[in-house]
Amino acid sequence: MNTTTSPSPEGSIDCAVRGPLLLIAINRPAKRNGFTPKMFRELGEAYTRLDDDPALRVGVLHALGDHFTAGLDLPTIAPLMQRGEKAVPLGLVDPLNLGMEGYRRRSKPMVVAVQGITYTLGIELMLAADIVVAADDCRFSQLEVKRGIMATGGATLRMAERAGLGNALLHLLTGDEFGSTEALRLNFVQKVVPAGQALDEALRIAEAIAAQAPLAVVATRKNALKAVEHGPVLAMQDFIAVQQGLSRSEDAAEGVRSFVEKRAARFQGK
Repeated sequence: MNTTTSPSPEGSIDCAVRGPLLLIAINRPAKRNGFTPKMFRELGEAYTRLDDDPALRVGVLHALGDHFTAGLDLPTIAPLMQRGEKAVPLGLVDPLNLGMEGYRRRSKPMVVAVQGITYTLGIELMLAADIVVAADDCRFSQLEVKRGIMATGGATLRMAERAGLGNALLHLLTGDEFGSTEALRLNFVQKVVPAGQALDEALRIAEAIAAQAPLAVVATRKNALKAVEHGPVLAMQDFIAVQQGLSRSEDAAEGVRSFVEKRAARFQGK
């Protein structure tokens, strides 16, 4: 496992390009990857890079060291909370994808690999993504109530949507710790793998997504998200117009050619 220590005591978000993938690494293992304002800003910048670079098709969020993140570094974050300020600058893609005024929403897929301690913000980041692979050694906890604050990164919204209100409140109101088996039962994660294999599996999934037609991937994700947030009736109203646009793309033509020629398609995102 990569245990590189960030050169900054405030931690860092490190990016690496792997073909069409942008690997986004949380790097502050000495502090269990606790998030500082600097890390929030850099995470927003990384998500924005993913959306703005046409050569990138899928993001993979992961962490260095034994743990995904212990959550907020409260001594550095508390002053921002008290002032009502956000750590991610306005105008960037919001890693929590809440649709808040002044922030952009991510359009490209994000796959997350989590391991070890995955507390508070860690759960909210993975619920804000699209597909989550969890190591079987994960320890999850949404423990804001134990610190006298409320989860405001999406947990109160998405835990209830994924698991039902009772299941969500069981964990939100007790702040208890639960494992990967429970997270899978509650639909918080999509796959559980042996410890040390989460990133490899996340990369495999991301590469499979990146091999598909980029315009169709973005449109499909957007429609599914719209169905969850606004209901199936509104999502269905987009079917004809979106399909018409996609069917006229170069990638759709390539899809037909590859079918006829019995070969893998070579999509260009056009």
